[in-house]
Amino acid sequence: MALDLEVMDLFNSSHLPSNQSDLSSVFTLHVLPPLYFLVGVAGAALNGAAACIFFRVPSDSGLVVYLKNMVVADLLMSATYPFRLAAELELGGWRLRVAMCRYVAVLFYSSMYVGIVFMGLISLDRYVKVVRHGSAPPPSSGGPSPRLRGVGVARLLALFTWSFLLLCVLPNVLLTSLPANRESSRHCMQLKTPLGVQWHRVTALFNVALFWLTLLLLTFCYASIARRVYRSGRRLRPQQGSMASRRSGRSIASLVLVFALCFVPYHVTRVPYTLSQMPAAEFSRDARFLLFQLKEATLFLSALNVCLDPVIYFLMCRHFRDSLLRKLSGRRSLNAAQSLSNM
Repeated sequence: MALDLEVMDLFNSSHLPSNQSDLSSVFTLHVLPPLYFLVGVAGAALNGAAACIFFRVPSDSGLVVYLKNMVVADLLMSATYPFRLAAELELGGWRLRVAMCRYVAVLFYSSMYVGIVFMGLISLDRYVKVVRHGSAPPPSSGGPSPRLRGVGVARLLALFTWSFLLLCVLPNVLLTSLPANRESSRHCMQLKTPLGVQWHRVTALFNVALFWLTLLLLTFCYASIARRVYRSGRRLRPQQGSMASRRSGRSIASLVLVFALCFVPYHVTRVPYTLSQMPAAEFSRDARFLLFQLKEATLFLSALNVCLDPVIYFLMCRHFRDSLLRKLSGRRSLNAAQSLSNM
């Protein structure tokens, strides 16, 4: 049976099918849309400032390459939030809802999962640097340095990530092609062809599997780094390498915390929520209502990721941190000089 895994997606929460119209609430209709708008503005401002700094930083390590790609994903993701508010306020009419079903929702989810993949790649990069290369002998002369090799591999992985995930979601755009009107625009699944519904099911399953695999990778990398930091901390005189391990441990811990806060609740809630949408599901009305509210609330936590990622940039990238602190100190000096001149 052609059944979408997430019938009521992010941009369709207030326009539910007739048998689910009682699931919306003041929270989903009037609280969440302004919150998405505020998070979108804050995320665009924070990541815009991060981009201005980051893209002046040389890509001399795999970590910087991955962080720069995270900035791009966050900017794309935050750009979708104002459209939700516009649709809720009926500013663009039913044609805006069609555009959101065909393009904006696809951009939101693809950007979110691109960001998730880069979080996993960052944790793997830190694991290789701290656990593997931390105890490896220096490379022999005559070949490219590990740093240069890491940058080349990171660029290839970044290109592959964007290309593969965008190719996966492109059919979701092309197959949302049925004729639209005011009524069908309220239900995104009514705009999909039968093949489009099936493809959406496959990509939804793939995205969920991708998340859980990334979570396992993050857990393994952080546990390995923490174990190495603990062992190095037991020495009486820790060397510089162990101090770097501690810094990497703190930075990867911030990554894990942001990942757990933003993405784990949504993907845990998504399992029972999806089951409640099955035709033969034996869920009471109160259970369906509660699961829908939880799904919308946890999805908002996922959207909040665009405001928390700049913390990761600051903690993980020394070049970014130094550039930001120089700009802030320079601005304070300029303000102080202007204050003195006005006296």
